[in-house]
Amino acid sequence: MSAAFTLAKIEHLDRLVALVAAFQAEEGIEQTDEVRRGGLSPLLEGIPHGVAYLIGPARAPIGYVIITFGWSVEFGGLDAIIDEIYVRPGVRGRGIATEALMAVPNALAGGGVKAIHLEVDRDNAVAQKLYARAGFRPRERYMMMSRKL
Repeated sequence: MSAAFTLAKIEHLDRLVALVAAFQAEEGIEQTDEVRRGGLSPLLEGIPHGVAYLIGPARAPIGYVIITFGWSVEFGGLDAIIDEIYVRPGVRGRGIATEALMAVPNALAGGGVKAIHLEVDRDNAVAQKLYARAGFRPRERYMMMSRKL
C-alpha cells in the first residue's frame, strides 16, 4: 500500500485534533480538545521542536505521525522521537503504519537526524512486531522514565 504523507499545517488542525482524540480514546488517555490544540498548534505553525505528518489525503487523513526533536551526545547529534503514530482501525493491516515507519526515518536522516526513538507499551505485542519490522530494536539496558511537570 502506498499512502500519501503531508506535512501538517495549521489549516489541518481540526482534522489532526480529531485523529489525536481517536488515538487517545483507544489508549485510555483523557485530554480535552483545548489541550490537544495547545500541543499541536505550535507544531503546525513551524516551531523547530517537531513536526506532524498526515497519512493519506490531507482533506481526509487516515492517520498521523508526530515527531519531536532533541539532542543526543550518545548518538552524535540531533535525534528524534516518534511521539505518536496512529492509523484508523478500519484501514489497519494494510502496511500503512509500516510504510510510515520506514519513510519517516529516511526523510529525517536527510535532515541530519542521527537516531530515532519511540516508546511502546511492554504488553503491546502487535505494536512491538510492527516497530521491529521497521527496524526498531529494544534497548535492553534502558527504559524510558518520565516526570510530569
